[in-house]
Amino acid sequence: MSQTKTWRLIVAAILAIFVYGVIASLLGTILPSLAHKLTLSEAQNGNIALAQAIGLIIASVSVGPLVDKRGKKVALLLGLALIAIALFLLPAASGFSIVAILMFLLGTGGGIVVTAANALASDIGEDRRASVLNLLNLFFGLGGLVTPFVAANLMQGDKVQLSFAAGVLAAVTLAFHVMTPMPQPAPAASSGPATSGTFSRPVLYLLALFLFLYVSCEVGVWNWLAKYLIARGIEESRALNILSLGFALGLLIGRVVVSRVLIKVHAVTVTLGAAILMVATTYLMLQTSDPTVAWIAVFCAGIAMAPVFPTTLAMVGDAFPNAPATAMGFVITCGWVGLAVSSPIIGQVAGSSNLGTALLIIPAFSVAMILVNLAIRPMLHRA
Repeated sequence: MSQTKTWRLIVAAILAIFVYGVIASLLGTILPSLAHKLTLSEAQNGNIALAQAIGLIIASVSVGPLVDKRGKKVALLLGLALIAIALFLLPAASGFSIVAILMFLLGTGGGIVVTAANALASDIGEDRRASVLNLLNLFFGLGGLVTPFVAANLMQGDKVQLSFAAGVLAAVTLAFHVMTPMPQPAPAASSGPATSGTFSRPVLYLLALFLFLYVSCEVGVWNWLAKYLIARGIEESRALNILSLGFALGLLIGRVVVSRVLIKVHAVTVTLGAAILMVATTYLMLQTSDPTVAWIAVFCAGIAMAPVFPTTLAMVGDAFPNAPATAMGFVITCGWVGLAVSSPIIGQVAGSSNLGTALLIIPAFSVAMILVNLAIRPMLHRA
């Protein structure tokens, strides 16, 4: 593969994952304005997140075999097109049902893009897969930082209009992918036998459970943290800056740092350390009403969470080299199940009790991650 073509593939993967970062933090950023504009209840807020999660689940479980058999480009074009359509239509939504449908569409596009983009980057950097995927997902953190930062500092009034700008970004990225040649799937991936043993190995299901727990924690922060901080008496613009310049910046910096650490430290050890730090930092961020202390805790939570998603996918790619997209698609799907489970639970508990109690699911799931990681370790070492 020529150097020019390699760089075009790298840029394509970066743009795609940046778009996904933008839309991942979009719901949490616009939710206060959206709930006020359409008079949505806490349960409806949770169900909107559920609709997005269902789209992510359906897309992720379907797109892996498509990528392995038809190639990354087909999947990326489809996913980006769905994202652009949903983003352009969202500001005109007039009620809960329309918003839920558009969030389902957005989730479907996002699920396709995140699987295909990570599979593309995984192929580019096979020799240092964990490090490469962390550097790629740095741009997820950057996208997650940009969305609430723009909403807090450059927009006044209806923040739902931010969806238009995100739609333009998705459309530009789609055009770049149309013009970028991408490699065809390997012959082994196109034939059935290469993937036949993928679902018979227990390590796949433990990695899937690990990502399920992690995504439950991460989306809990993206979708609910700003709303929680506002309820604790922190003004909206400052709460959004804590989300962007705290959590998203922590994700970004953490992935820069850990990409170097992963050259010498095994991926499963890095994710164990991350889970331990997540327990402490996410619990602390729920215990304060002081904006400065909240920012410090949220930033540290972002640092702790930074390596988990891409490093878990790297472990999947290493364990399943013959069908990486199929295995990644399954594991990512189970991650989106975490989104589907956590957000409605948080919404329901918040409606009957309070949001602070509901968000304790985050440190609780972090404890569970430690236990699952300890079970995974001997299986990966044997592999």
